[in-house]
Amino acid sequence: MDSLQGGKAFGFLKSQQEEKLNSINEAFLSDDKYAEEEELASKLELFKNKYMEFDLNDKGEIELMGLKRMLEKLGLAKTHLELKKMISEVAGGSSKDTICYHDFLNMMLGKRNAILKLILMFEGKGKEQEQKPSGPPGRKTFSDLP
Repeated sequence: MDSLQGGKAFGFLKSQQEEKLNSINEAFLSDDKYAEEEELASKLELFKNKYMEFDLNDKGEIELMGLKRMLEKLGLAKTHLELKKMISEVAGGSSKDTICYHDFLNMMLGKRNAILKLILMFEGKGKEQEQKPSGPPGRKTFSDLP
């Protein structure tokens, strides 16, 4: 690993992390508890990609700043206290400051509707309705001013 620098080290780290998450996905796929889940393999792949996008500490966990950035990207800025509450809700009330991938999957596949799960489930829904005009803005005249 010493010979890897910058982007190469980051890529190596990400591929290692992806292998670890894939093995957790495999465990979920073979778990009888989720046998009834429709399209489980594609859901797990989607969840893995979303998780990796916001695992900013590259330790296989989403920590406070990763969660903060995730929600800000969705246009839902939260206070420090709200973020801590979300993490403890997903992590099962433990005193951890991070969300591990296993807890993340339990949240996304479980029956309980955690706040974070609801936010992630409806993330794409609102964006479909917000069609912004493309191209340069139209010309304004003095009569357009308030």
